[in-house]
Amino acid sequence: MINVYLFDWGDTLMIDYPNEAGKMCDWPVVEAVAGAKETLAALSLHAKIYVATGAADSTEMEIKSAFERVGLSEFISGYFCKANVGLSKGSVDFMLAIIATLNQPVTDIAMIGDNYEKDIEPALAAGINPVWLSNNDHASAPKGVKIINELTELIEKT
Repeated sequence: MINVYLFDWGDTLMIDYPNEAGKMCDWPVVEAVAGAKETLAALSLHAKIYVATGAADSTEMEIKSAFERVGLSEFISGYFCKANVGLSKGSVDFMLAIIATLNQPVTDIAMIGDNYEKDIEPALAAGINPVWLSNNDHASAPKGVKIINELTELIEKT
């Protein structure tokens, strides 16, 4: 059973507008991805939820501030980023550092993200259950990788 969900930030839980620069907490408009609030509300009833992001220029508090603006922070237990992990996302070492902090068996942890190279491959290498949020209906993934097209599918799969 999954006890901990790690979510990517940009384009997984919140929309990453390509024309915006700087820290998301300072953007004039921020928006949650469709189904994010419903999914986090349901999953948080039986599991801890964390954000594992590659945002290199935002601190934990700045990331939390962006999530507060869209009403998602109440479901999130913590935020892992370069500033507090000391490593860049996209490497197995980033995932292993998070695993060490969580003190949970890897079989009880899932990583949900939209970027195969930065979210799914490192999760697989670390032994975490990877869930690939992909808009590509023809996406194929190695054994052990679940593919979803919408976040709300996580509610049905848990």
